[in-house]
Amino acid sequence: MSTETLLILLAIIMVGTYFQTVTGFGLGIIVVGATSALDLTTVAVIAAVVSLVTLVNCAVALPGAAKQMDWCAVSAVVLGVLPGIGAGVWLLELLSQSATSLLQGLLGGMIVYSAVNFLLRPAQKTVRSGHPSFVVSGFGSGLTGGLFGMAGPPLIYQFYRQPFELTTIRNMLLISFAFTSATRSLLIGVQGQLSMDIVLLAGIAVPVVMISTILARRFPPPLSAAAMRRMVFGLLMLIGLYLIANALVALF
Repeated sequence: MSTETLLILLAIIMVGTYFQTVTGFGLGIIVVGATSALDLTTVAVIAAVVSLVTLVNCAVALPGAAKQMDWCAVSAVVLGVLPGIGAGVWLLELLSQSATSLLQGLLGGMIVYSAVNFLLRPAQKTVRSGHPSFVVSGFGSGLTGGLFGMAGPPLIYQFYRQPFELTTIRNMLLISFAFTSATRSLLIGVQGQLSMDIVLLAGIAVPVVMISTILARRFPPPLSAAAMRRMVFGLLMLIGLYLIANALVALF
């Protein structure tokens, strides 16, 4: 990898880290999406790097956040994520390319519908959802992560609809994605896919991730809670449209 390519990649990781520290998600979506669009490296490499640096981001962003968590909800999410990841990986191996693309398009459609529905009526729930709904959203997150490498949307929609403070939502998303990233890194490590190039690239990115996380904690964007939620669901809509476009390209 050339020095110019490395610097561009580090700049993208810095932006993604800042956004994730503020909202609780976005590092994988921004980095994998931008890297693929610019053809900086392979999806497999950058996805592995993102999993590793996500752990660093969470380690720096989460200290002192234990009291701002709904640990029952987080536990329910984790309970759903584990079988979801397994099911997603199994389906990816089982289904044909056309069937996988069709599922991706349907997922994108559901995400767009949910985002538009929220943007038109951006009201939070007045009562916290029950544990089963967190298990289901965790399973959905693991499933979409295993199938498409994009675990965020089900959990983002679930958490941002709850009557929680934005800080609580951010921290709960971070701890959930830290668990998912650790599980993914362990799996690819056991499979022998965690190459020295991946480890080296992640190591180079660590200082950038730490600095960006600290900056985001000290200098968050001056947005109201309502504006932040609108921004989050606007990004969800873009993710859904991206998935639909990818599916259509693959099918036709």
